[in-house]
Amino acid sequence: MFRKAITAALCSLLAAAALSSCGEKNISVSENASQTTEASTSAASDSSEVVNVEVMNFTPPADGEEVIVLTVKDYGDIRIKLFPEYAEKGVENFKTLAEQGYYNGIIFHRIINNFMIQGGDPTGTGRGGESIYGAKFDGGVDPHLIHVGGAVAYANSGSTATDGSQFYIVTGQTFTEEQFAPSYPSFSKEAYLKAGGYPWLDGGYTVFGQVFDGLDIVYKLQQVPTDANDKPLTDVVIESMKVEKYDGRAMKWYISDYIAAEEPSSEDASEDETSSEGETEAAGQTGTEDETEPEGEAQSEEDTSNASSEAQAQ
Repeated sequence: MFRKAITAALCSLLAAAALSSCGEKNISVSENASQTTEASTSAASDSSEVVNVEVMNFTPPADGEEVIVLTVKDYGDIRIKLFPEYAEKGVENFKTLAEQGYYNGIIFHRIINNFMIQGGDPTGTGRGGESIYGAKFDGGVDPHLIHVGGAVAYANSGSTATDGSQFYIVTGQTFTEEQFAPSYPSFSKEAYLKAGGYPWLDGGYTVFGQVFDGLDIVYKLQQVPTDANDKPLTDVVIESMKVEKYDGRAMKWYISDYIAAEEPSSEDASEDETSSEGETEAAGQTGTEDETEPEGEAQSEEDTSNASSEAQAQ
């Protein structure tokens, strides 16, 4: 039963199911993602309550540990930490499919800004794909892994017993302290306040990985223009997916890590200013000036203001 209300849609990511949206609510300890299929619109029960355990999404890989390197054509590499200790079958499925080249050439067929990017269906329709165990398998859930920004999880058709090959990477929303009910688990709340995400999916989907490098690519992808079914107008292609050994590179779990890296240091800014002053003085001495035309105001090709509250998936 829902107690309080939030601004957002309760969405399930699934091949054959449709998403529904709800009214405003605060984030409550008993809330979970609403499972909405073609035949049912019943909300998830209170049996999947979030429990207060330490969040392990941001556990760095050990030296030499196997990680996933997902290369998106024209965008670059996304590196994913895996959690076999919490999602054994899910990790084994993902790794084996990657090693078999199953995901190579597959598109991200559904992208919703401020929510997630979804792929892994060889048909590109959202209705295909299968696991190494057969058509479907039960990946289960573990409260140590939640839907923070950068989390990687399996799409399903109403329960984790229908996991297959389709997966999604969370972008989600940002939150403030006031949006969480007092009883909300402190570990999860702290993680969502720092990383953002989509807490309404917790307990309903198998989270098995976390992006530790290339999260900026995921956030760029969520902004690509899409059609009425949330399918990119231009294919976003998984060029390759490989299992590699962790090479010791720095962890960049949060989108703020990339923003900070792009900002010039005070020393660089000072050098640029000095250089600019020198160029201005030189221009004055020669009696010439650089002619520049003002750039027009950029306009987005996609209105995403209502993406989180009106998202519809198949």
